[in-house]
Amino acid sequence: MKKICLSTRVHYVLLCILIIACPLKDISASAIPNNTLKIGVLCWSVNIPGQVAMTKGLEMQAKRINQEAISNGLPGVELIMRVAGDGPSGVEKQIQQMNDMVQLKPDVIIVQPTDNAALAAPLHAANRAGIPVVAYDQYISGGKLASYITSDNQQAGYLDGEYIASLFDSNKKIRLVLVEYPLVSSTVERLDGFLDAFRDQKQAYTILKTYEAVEPVGGIKAGQSILHDFPEKGSIDVIFTVNDGGGLSVVELLARAGRTEIIVASVDGDPASVTNIREHRLTRIDTAQFCGPLGAEVMKTAYAVARGQKVAEHILIPVYPVTRETLADYPGWMGPIPHSFEKSWPSVRPIWNNR
Repeated sequence: MKKICLSTRVHYVLLCILIIACPLKDISASAIPNNTLKIGVLCWSVNIPGQVAMTKGLEMQAKRINQEAISNGLPGVELIMRVAGDGPSGVEKQIQQMNDMVQLKPDVIIVQPTDNAALAAPLHAANRAGIPVVAYDQYISGGKLASYITSDNQQAGYLDGEYIASLFDSNKKIRLVLVEYPLVSSTVERLDGFLDAFRDQKQAYTILKTYEAVEPVGGIKAGQSILHDFPEKGSIDVIFTVNDGGGLSVVELLARAGRTEIIVASVDGDPASVTNIREHRLTRIDTAQFCGPLGAEVMKTAYAVARGQKVAEHILIPVYPVTRETLADYPGWMGPIPHSFEKSWPSVRPIWNNR
């Protein structure tokens, strides 16, 4: 049985960085129509593969827009790209990047916030300057957004929770460990959805401890702490990780330590996590985002905003529950989004809806 180690994970992340780098070079002056709209794009991380895939979807849509613009006499787009990076330094860097972007006065700013609250002041500055802002993946608390596009994160956590509840007797008090990240809206909504599903399924549980992680380094620290705090086999029933960026490192460390009795639920749909499900390696469900379609929708919306067209203020992209039962129909991050289906586990919402 093939196992994915942390070094392989590093290679995968490097590959994702290369995938992002190539499209940036391709959107050259020769590929952009003369009549162009300047679009600032503030990304969060190149270490969280799902976010890399979102950026790829966004850039691919920008290329499509430019190809159609040349053919149809429409304005094209020129992307001004910035990446913040992870951790507190990434938050501070993105604040400065957004303030600098406001000074550049693009036609619209696209931003994937590193922190819900930290970008409120730069958003207000963009509002005062009359520059519309489209946020994706995370929300900004304060100021006015032209549109907010994200995966249905509450649904993602809910799907995880109801599936995990189906694996236990409702009277069994599940000993639960949470690996959360309370600084951004998406991960908060995932955790809320997970616990909401336990409530709706009347599943008993107790939270043993919570840890914080959203990227590989944080995941390693969380995994090491879990093994230190709960060294005995059978002391934990379930671990819920709010994303694969940190969760995959947790799974890797647990697997190395022989803690295969633990059931893991996660969110994102990272290919490595899908492989863990396929190979029966701790993870039992990973509710997947459609990162490529999400990025494409962000670019479509920003283009419409820049052209003065009306857009929806809030757009949700569906998420897909990847389990052993549904694995064969999951197409991967870049889509397309599969057809609706009836779940094989108990649910108050028995049909998974692809809209």
